[in-house]
Amino acid sequence: MEPAPSERPVVSDDLERWLHGGDDATLGGLVELFGPKSFALVFVLLLGVPALPLPTGGATHVFELIAMLLALQLIAGRRHVWLPRRWARLQMAGTGRRRFLHGLLAMIRRLERISRPRLRFLFDHRLSNLVFGVVALAGALAAFLAPPFTGLDTLPALGVVLVSLGVLLEDIAIVIAGVVVGAAGVALEIVLGAAALRGLRSLL
Repeated sequence: MEPAPSERPVVSDDLERWLHGGDDATLGGLVELFGPKSFALVFVLLLGVPALPLPTGGATHVFELIAMLLALQLIAGRRHVWLPRRWARLQMAGTGRRRFLHGLLAMIRRLERISRPRLRFLFDHRLSNLVFGVVALAGALAAFLAPPFTGLDTLPALGVVLVSLGVLLEDIAIVIAGVVVGAAGVALEIVLGAAALRGLRSLL
């Protein structure tokens, strides 16, 4: 039986309230608003830029490192994101950040229209959080290790973004789609990396 509209997670409304929350539009304010689910949303914010189909030249390595640290917190069993005070006070209200967040908000609203909670009993358990942390760690690590200016960080990062949105919306179909996209990105990175190594060896 399909859940009533009021039972569906409405992530976009909460995100919009946070974004227009004035002084509380900080990374720490976001973590406080979303509680345990802030892991998923912070992964989306951190890996959303490398998930864009544009070569970043390694400029997003800091985001990927932070995402890996948060994934380790999930794996360790933490229920809430821990952030240093300096990061928690980070304002997300800059022009560039707001443009990205509004684009993210539009994408989440599109997903909310086509998604519905599927197998929601699988979410927010110790084991499912552990698996989520492992997937996020693998995707962030693959994006981090992708050679600069190749665009190979796009699919692993996009996989984590989709998995995270699936967790937020409690939709296992979106989670599976994210795992498939991320796995394809890792496989592509391995295949092309091996081909590049073979090419170098033949030259030597």
